[in-house]
Amino acid sequence: MKFPTVEDKSVLVTGCSSGIGRATADLLCSSGWTVFPTARKADDLESLREAGFDAVELDVASSESVATAVEAVLEKTGGKLGAVVNNAGFGMPGAIEDLTRDAMRYQFEVNLFGLQELTNRLIPVFREQGFGRIVNVSSVVGRLSLPFMGIYSASKFALEAVSDALRVELSQDRISVSLVEPGPIRTSFSTNCAGQGEEKLDADGSKFGVAYKQYFAKRRNGGMSEDRFRLPPEAVAKKILHALESPHPKIRYHVTLPSYFGSWAARFVPAALIDKAMIGHVKKRFG
Repeated sequence: MKFPTVEDKSVLVTGCSSGIGRATADLLCSSGWTVFPTARKADDLESLREAGFDAVELDVASSESVATAVEAVLEKTGGKLGAVVNNAGFGMPGAIEDLTRDAMRYQFEVNLFGLQELTNRLIPVFREQGFGRIVNVSSVVGRLSLPFMGIYSASKFALEAVSDALRVELSQDRISVSLVEPGPIRTSFSTNCAGQGEEKLDADGSKFGVAYKQYFAKRRNGGMSEDRFRLPPEAVAKKILHALESPHPKIRYHVTLPSYFGSWAARFVPAALIDKAMIGHVKKRFG
C-alpha cells in the first residue's frame, strides 16, 4: 500500500538516552526532521538538550507522564506531528518461575501498555491531519521466544500482535504501522538487562542462581555467543528512517543476521527442532 508523504517532518522518539533511540534521533535530525527525543532521567535530558534537541521528559510506565509529554510536544508543534517512534523498553531476564507478578507487570507496562497508550493519544492527530507514521521497535525475540528472557519475549510477541491488528485498523486512514526487529545491537541493553536481574531476581533462592551470576557477568563483560553478530545502533536507525520516509514502508524490518534467521525459523522450522536447538543453547550457556 502506498501511504501519504509526511508533510510535517516532526517526530516523537522515545527512549533516547543512548543506543538505538539516540542514534535514531541523530539520524533523523541530520535528515531534516524536527525531533522530540524523550528520556526519563534528568542527566539524559540535559545531554540531549546540550546536543541541540528539544528533549521531553517521559516515563512510559506512567499514564500521567504519557499525557504530559504528548501535551507538551503538541503544544510545541501547534497540534501536529508527523510520526512517533516507540523505542523505549528494557529486558527483564530470568526463568519464568523466578519472576514476581510485579516484575512481569512492569515489563509489560514499559514494553507494551505505555507504548500503546502514547500511540493512542497520537492517532487522532494523525487521522485529523491526513498523514502519520507509527514505528514500533520490537525484537527478533518477538518472533522466537528465548529461554531465560521469556517475559521480555512475551512483551515483544504482544507488541507484534498489537501492531499487526493496529496496522489493519488504521489502513482506511492510511496511517502506516511498521515493526523494526533488531537482533543483537551494540548498546547498553545487555548491561541494563544484567542490572535488572541482579536487582529483582532472588538468585540465592533459585535453582538457577549460580547460572544467573555467570550469565549476568557475560552480559556485562562480553562473551555472549551473539556478540559476533552485533551491529551498531545506526543500523537500526536507518531502517526507522526508511519506515518514516518511504511511500511504501515495510510491515517488518529485520536488522542483523539473527533477526532474519529467527523470523525464517519461526515460520518454517518445526517447534520440536527449535526446542532442541534452544536446549543445546541453554546447556552451553548455563551448563
